[in-house]
Amino acid sequence: MNILIHPTYFPSISHYIAMAKADLVTFEMEDNFQKQTNRNRMYIYGTNGLQLLNIPVKQTDDKHQKYKDVRIDNESGWQKNHFKSLESAYRTSPFFEYFEDDLRPIFEKKHEFIMDLNFETFEIINSSLGIAFDIEKTTEYLHEAAAFTDFRPLVNGKKDTTQVEKYTQVFNEKHGFLNNLSILDLLFNEGRYAVDYLEKQLL
Repeated sequence: MNILIHPTYFPSISHYIAMAKADLVTFEMEDNFQKQTNRNRMYIYGTNGLQLLNIPVKQTDDKHQKYKDVRIDNESGWQKNHFKSLESAYRTSPFFEYFEDDLRPIFEKKHEFIMDLNFETFEIINSSLGIAFDIEKTTEYLHEAAAFTDFRPLVNGKKDTTQVEKYTQVFNEKHGFLNNLSILDLLFNEGRYAVDYLEKQLL
């Protein structure tokens, strides 16, 4: 199966389920940027429940700005806030300390473009999980994607209706199970067992 999918910020579990089942992962590189999507945000399980971590981007008058041209607004210190939020949420999880040193550098680095940051998060997660994908990148926007299984709609977290199998989360007893969070939630709670989990899920 050849899938077409967006590179996103520490992708959702549904993204990784799709990629785990693919023979070839093709990333959409030529679409227009859309606000309030997982292109520049992820959801984690914080101490008070569902928590959104959003990367601020520089505003532009171009209503049809390409996703690959979107620049990050690094003036707000979002990197420190995001890492502190991950520490607060996952410090007591089984595998946070195991992967902490691999993740920390990305929050100490100032990327210019959101796309570059997202690909780096993708590489870090793959390394942490011990998996690799055959990937390609589009060179033009594909309105029709007949040659692919099109998973681009997953970029819109509000419309992603994927239901994943329950696993143990840090604040289960406090707030219950939260569905389809960032892959980081699964990684910190399941470690490399996450790969087996992903392969068993249905989309």
